[in-house]
Amino acid sequence: MHRWRDRLSPEVVGLPAGGQRRAPGLRREELALLAGISVDYITRLEQGRAANPSPQVVEALARALRLSNGERAHLFCLAGLVPPGPDTVPAYITPSVQRMLDRLAGTPVAVYDAAWTLLVANPPYAALMGDPSGWRGNERNAVWRNFLGYESRVRQTPETQHALRTALVAGLRAAVGRYPADQPLRRLVAELRARSELFAELWDSGAVGRHEAARKTIDHPQVGAVTLDCDVVTVAGSDLNIMIYTAEPGTEDAERLALLTVLGTQSLVG
Repeated sequence: MHRWRDRLSPEVVGLPAGGQRRAPGLRREELALLAGISVDYITRLEQGRAANPSPQVVEALARALRLSNGERAHLFCLAGLVPPGPDTVPAYITPSVQRMLDRLAGTPVAVYDAAWTLLVANPPYAALMGDPSGWRGNERNAVWRNFLGYESRVRQTPETQHALRTALVAGLRAAVGRYPADQPLRRLVAELRARSELFAELWDSGAVGRHEAARKTIDHPQVGAVTLDCDVVTVAGSDLNIMIYTAEPGTEDAERLALLTVLGTQSLVG
């Protein structure tokens, strides 16, 4: 893993260079920040002292290190795991999608898999919606959070909330159809059915819906209400859902978005 760190510069992954460096690549602390894993755990992994890393940890490291498909499969094998097959929900962010994220560094962007589990959120998105780096397991799934009452900064009316929930259930149903052998996905659905009567009702009714472009108002704790356009782009082939928030140039909302992005980036880095 050390050689994969060495080939990535901080600038390439959107981090400050941070003064003089003994090596040109990423430090362990920087990889830990990108992957959402403790520095101590990465140290133990590189020294061969960490046994049985989870598939989620390996996937997070592969994304942070920007590994190719072949390198990612090799990393899974090194961890003693079977690389994810074609019948499981893809969690791989392709190089082309990563380049797009790099070019949208000043725009709030989040990438979800086909089951609406958050894979990566850039710093502007974290500043806008709240830092998701501490979310674990099902907490990272948008369907789970929406139906089980987790806090959201997005204002909702009963109508918009129903439309969103219907679209999320429909998307999850479609993912189950495309990846019938994915056991974690099936467990997610079973747990949602058991814990949310509303989810079970929508699931059993065969609810049909899809994510539409929308204007959303986000109540930010520092800059106040920000109204933005929200678009969801689906990447054919990799089954990724990319959520992008933008503001009309020259408006107060654009100014507030720029301000909270600066404030949020400072707090995340500092």
